[in-house]
Amino acid sequence: MDGITGIIATAAGMFAGTNVDDIIILTVLFLSARASGSPRPWQIWGGQYLGIAALVLVSVIAALGLTIVPDDWVGLLGLVPLVLGVKGLVIAIRARNEGENTSPAVASGLLSVAGVTIANGADNISVYTPVFRTIGAAPTAVTIGVFILGVALWCLAASWPGSHKKVIGVVERYGQWLVPAVFVVIGGLIVIDSGVLGKIF
Repeated sequence: MDGITGIIATAAGMFAGTNVDDIIILTVLFLSARASGSPRPWQIWGGQYLGIAALVLVSVIAALGLTIVPDDWVGLLGLVPLVLGVKGLVIAIRARNEGENTSPAVASGLLSVAGVTIANGADNISVYTPVFRTIGAAPTAVTIGVFILGVALWCLAASWPGSHKKVIGVVERYGQWLVPAVFVVIGGLIVIDSGVLGKIF
């Protein structure tokens, strides 16, 4: 494949390969939105677009030879979903002890959704940067266009389970534990896989 078709195919593969784990986060967020009303669907869409835009911007800047965050420390971004998850679990424990119902929402607004997207996609920068450095301005613009469509497809796919009453019922029943636990696991994996703990200790 050559020309525009090859660029589009490469960009689609790159987006899918680097954002496969985002489907899990987005699904959890959409289920939380259906079960509790928070975050709102537009906040999930907007936060995902904002987060991906930030990752692309950092990658483009890095491709120009400027380093914003040293690669060795990018893993610290995993603390964002980790802290949000721990906070959600603390709220759930406190509510259970007081006999109250809690919302499964962990990321409850546009910026917190964007923060989780950025943290989960921190490793994307290491993939996007060398690509943007070598393909030139026009192919980079096409690639970014494919990413814009990719985010829409990801959000649509992730919102699909939330249309099933049984799935929503499970989240309403166990969401106060399930949603924060997913965030804790994802945040922990980001921090551990990055090797940043070895740099600190």
